[in-house]
Amino acid sequence: MNPLDKIHALDEIEKDIILCMQSAGQALQELGKEKSSQKSAETQSQQFLKSLSSVESKLSEQINYLTQVSTGQPHEGSGYASAKVLQMAWHRIQHARSRVRELEETKAKHSHAARQQQKRQQEHAAAQQQQQAAAAAAAQQHQQHASGGGVAGAGAADGGTAGISNSAGGAVSADAGGGLPTN
Repeated sequence: MNPLDKIHALDEIEKDIILCMQSAGQALQELGKEKSSQKSAETQSQQFLKSLSSVESKLSEQINYLTQVSTGQPHEGSGYASAKVLQMAWHRIQHARSRVRELEETKAKHSHAARQQQKRQQEHAAAQQQQQAAAAAAAQQHQQHASGGGVAGAGAADGGTAGISNSAGGAVSADAGGGLPTN
């Protein structure tokens, strides 16, 4: 039975309920008269009971169908279980897509932060290399001035003293006998 047939069956049940209520109303109306016809009241009561029995059986049938469908038990003519599985699969796919999107955004944030940190480290290393190169150049230049700062005179061969000027322009005297220069 397809969904459209189920809707028609429920529509029929609704019509039977209306008939049932009309029969009950007419039976009560007949009994409420001063001169009531017992035969008419009995006919309306019988029609009420017949309609009530029909409504009860049809409603029980619909309730049984709904209990089978809602528990997911397989039964003939129902596509509910398959539709439910399909809907759940779509929900899982949507959840997986949103989770992948969140992970991609997190990855992008972290890779951007890592690139920024790597760039700062490279800039810091380059600055340190430049500072070291400048310090080495300054030390080499200082060493060149200190060691080759010009000799004013070589030591005398006869044991005399000679004046040696250093890079700072001061005179240093040395013993010809091989002594160390003094400041």
